[in-house]
Amino acid sequence: MKVKEYFKAGLWTENPVLIQFLGLCPALAITTTTLNAFTMGLCLTLVLIGSNVLIALLRRLIPHHVRIIFYVLIISGLVSLVEMILSTFFNDLYNALGIFVPLIAANGILLARAETFASKNKVLPGLLDGVAMGCGFTIVLVLVGLIREVVGSGTIFGYTLFGGISPLSVFALPAGGFLTLGLLAAAAQFFRNRAKRGSHDGTV
Repeated sequence: MKVKEYFKAGLWTENPVLIQFLGLCPALAITTTTLNAFTMGLCLTLVLIGSNVLIALLRRLIPHHVRIIFYVLIISGLVSLVEMILSTFFNDLYNALGIFVPLIAANGILLARAETFASKNKVLPGLLDGVAMGCGFTIVLVLVGLIREVVGSGTIFGYTLFGGISPLSVFALPAGGFLTLGLLAAAAQFFRNRAKRGSHDGTV
């Protein structure tokens, strides 16, 4: 499998949020600002890369009947490490993300990639999968955060837009997270279906 195929899967065909609908909790809860969304995406990507690499490295040593326990222990340890780094060097961001940092350990993307990919592949494919899936997750979170911040709050990275007027303040509310993510998922599905129809028409 080529590098571009990993990224095609992570960013588009198997995007963990828009296609597999994994990790929806942070995608809905902390995407009120672009910075929060990017920070959460980066934290999860680092944990995903680390867990994929470690599980791929230890896959032959982990007893099959207790593998899930080992996966959870590895993921939890990495989340604790990321949490300590974030709280020490970026305390304001850590406080803004709150409980959602330790809750990364419960994110379905991590366990899903551990079980379906990392445990069945070598270290390099595991690393590439972690990077690609993490990037796909982060990009969606940043898009949701950008739309909600600009349209819902009338700001971007703390700078005021539209003269301080919030165009559609509903996007800053919890319902705005569902609405934004739903619109992005619908758009992704539309373009996927369009691409499939185009490929079928080309083969006729």
